Amino acid sequence: MNVHPLKIGGLTTPNNILLAPLAGYTNAVFRRMCARLGAGLTFTEMVSAKGLCYDNEKTKDLLFVTPDYEGVKACQLFGSDPEIMRRAAESVHLAPFDLIDINMGCPMPKIYNNGEGSALMAKPELAAKIISACKKSGKNVSVKFRVGLEKGKIIAAEFAKVCEGAGADLITVHGRTRDKIYAGEVDCAAIAKAKSAVKIPVIANGGVFCKADADRLLNETGADGVCVARGAMFSPWIFAELSGMPKPDVKRLILTQIDDTLELFGERFACVFMRKMCAFYIKGLSGAAALRTRLFACASVEELKETVSNIEF
Repeated sequence: MNVHPLKIGGLTTPNNILLAPLAGYTNAVFRRMCARLGAGLTFTEMVSAKGLCYDNEKTKDLLFVTPDYEGVKACQLFGSDPEIMRRAAESVHLAPFDLIDINMGCPMPKIYNNGEGSALMAKPELAAKIISACKKSGKNVSVKFRVGLEKGKIIAAEFAKVCEGAGADLITVHGRTRDKIYAGEVDCAAIAKAKSAVKIPVIANGGVFCKADADRLLNETGADGVCVARGAMFSPWIFAELSGMPKPDVKRLILTQIDDTLELFGERFACVFMRKMCAFYIKGLSGAAALRTRLFACASVEELKETVSNIEF
């Protein structure tokens, strides 16, 4: 793929390969690891604007960035009230962040039925007000959305214009409709129309699990970069593949992630979270089902590390 720096408003990223916000996964350790592997931009998990305004501790925890993270700091916010979104964007909690990404693509019922995430695509005037409100913070703003809400109602190009008109500095388009969640083919033609409709950078998202997937997505959409989501959960070393860096020693990488997660989040979280991550990492290996059973039987971090040490990646 054509790897190059990406200009987002007043920011410039090292490259145009992005790690998507992934609820429950893109914590500080995972983001730092992906950045070191070659991701040009990483986002926090989606953060509730209301939670920040009401000083919710669990919400604030999602914003933690390791002191040695050297990349552009980006936070993804979700909400449907322009004033609350503005207050969150201007809050002290987001002071360390260079970029605010507004979630207008989440398809999950809990978010959608509350009028947030992809539900905002049905309300372009409200969506524009939210973007404009966040821009008042003085920060660079991006928007992530889908090609539409359902088959036969593809509105990616029109919504892209709404975002640009409201002041967005970049958009990321997920190539599936809301009703498909994460299943089905990516609509490259719809992303291409969004790209043609605006002058701001457009990032293509959906179905990237290897370099061939990224190449196809860029070739068929003309997008300015790619955003990797579930592909990073199964193999974060995909960023090394896409950016042209050498593939890391996978076993050493995982063991380091376990140690770093333990140091930052403690034994209980590290054991539960890394069992789940390791189950993703072994996909495709011989005897993966039996390995998965062994991983989830681990009752401590040390036991988990011993199990991982005996896996041939």
